[in-house]
Amino acid sequence: MLVGVAIASLAALIGVLAGVAGIAGPSVSPLVPLVSSTPGTADGVIPADAPASLDAALPAISRLDPALLSALRAANADARRDGIEIRIASGWRSIPYQRWLFDQAVKTYGSAEAAGRYVASPQASAHVTGKAADVAPVDAQLWLQAHGSAYGLCQIYANERWHFERATTPGGVCPAMRRDASE
Repeated sequence: MLVGVAIASLAALIGVLAGVAGIAGPSVSPLVPLVSSTPGTADGVIPADAPASLDAALPAISRLDPALLSALRAANADARRDGIEIRIASGWRSIPYQRWLFDQAVKTYGSAEAAGRYVASPQASAHVTGKAADVAPVDAQLWLQAHGSAYGLCQIYANERWHFERATTPGGVCPAMRRDASE
């Protein structure tokens, strides 16, 4: 079941990313992993239909960079006062999981260059080092866009409103967003 959730998650993510980027999304048929095994919870998979709390006992949360996790928890405490709960759709990812995601995007888009707009390679992904978190739901994403810099949290990619990294000092100015993961 987790395999199906992970495949559905990738298909949904690719569809969302295509819509955000303003391009027609690909026809996504059942995806076949290009690596020898399908990643699971130990690799950082969080089921698409159940974003995790920042206190969840999952590798995707516990293996986040301590400074990032602390900043997210502080932001969450303040967001709750506004009636918003910050949850994590994806956090730390193992190298095999990131490779699997990238391979699926290559299969979907037809080349590593095209895939790189939507999924970073394992060598380039901040998820692999635990320095990135994909936030859910949308109201939490919007809250962090407005308030994240107070905690050092910044949206990094213009086509991924959910992807945040600790990219400034608390109260600092976030760097200009990159167009997508290929930059």
